[in-house]
Amino acid sequence: MAAYVLRRMISAIAVMAMVGLFVFLLLRLAPGDPAAIIAGKSATEEMIAGIREQLGLNDPLPVQFIRWVRDMLGGDFGTSIFAGRPVIELISQRLEPTISLSILTMIVSVTVGVSFGVLAAWRTGGLVDRILMAFATLGFSIPVFVAGFFLIYAFAISTHWLPVQGYHPIDHGFGPWLVHLILPTVTLGVPYIAFIARIARASMLEVLSEDYMRTAAAKGASPYSMLFHHALKNAGVPILTVIGLSFAGLIGGVVVTETVFNIPGVGRLVVDAINNRDYPIIQGVLILVSWLYVLINLAVDLSYSLVDPRIRY
Repeated sequence: MAAYVLRRMISAIAVMAMVGLFVFLLLRLAPGDPAAIIAGKSATEEMIAGIREQLGLNDPLPVQFIRWVRDMLGGDFGTSIFAGRPVIELISQRLEPTISLSILTMIVSVTVGVSFGVLAAWRTGGLVDRILMAFATLGFSIPVFVAGFFLIYAFAISTHWLPVQGYHPIDHGFGPWLVHLILPTVTLGVPYIAFIARIARASMLEVLSEDYMRTAAAKGASPYSMLFHHALKNAGVPILTVIGLSFAGLIGGVVVTETVFNIPGVGRLVVDAINNRDYPIIQGVLILVSWLYVLINLAVDLSYSLVDPRIRY
């Protein structure tokens, strides 16, 4: 186990190094001069040259990359070009809405998705199965922003049941916090509910067709015991894998959802940084997100043995 974790950590470091190089080159080689954008349209060549010197853009790319990695390993992700504040400070101020939305979405997605998948597998071929799989197909096909606008019209504009947009900090009251997150959570969670439900159904059907399941039924095992004690436990590895992938995939959905619902999270920060070509913010967010992605994949791999004791590292 220790040797496996060590190998995975070494591979994770290698992946992070490649990601860092890719992010650095992608932004540096993109069209446009950040110094000219910062200076504005009325800037002179002398002003632009001064800004380039201040940002270190005149140095060779290897020198810029080494300096950037050195500062990042020291916890310095740079300073925002337009805000003039440390990037890590700007990101930390936007973390609460993004973390709240992500965690709540995963709780809803896993709970509803696994339940739908198990129920569809138990009633395979029946009306319940067809209805749930039709929902899964539809939910997986609808873009997040389309579902968001539809839910806003149905539950905010037409009925006034829920707020249209915005975010309420949890320390200002749990009720308002939850109410403001209902529509974004449902919007972001629909495709993941559909995805998890389809994988859970397929995995459950494969397990339910095994001989030991028929033996358990012949011995008089209850439907609840067969589904949750025998089948779901043995079908847990594929379901756990897709849950990990879904959590990592929330990153892209959060950007769109926060934009639609005007939530001041990390997604909105990235959108604003892209519009302003604020390189330090874009680089900082991409690096932190890639670290999170690698850690989630590692955690999922290590948790396989908890779901299936037959797995050894």
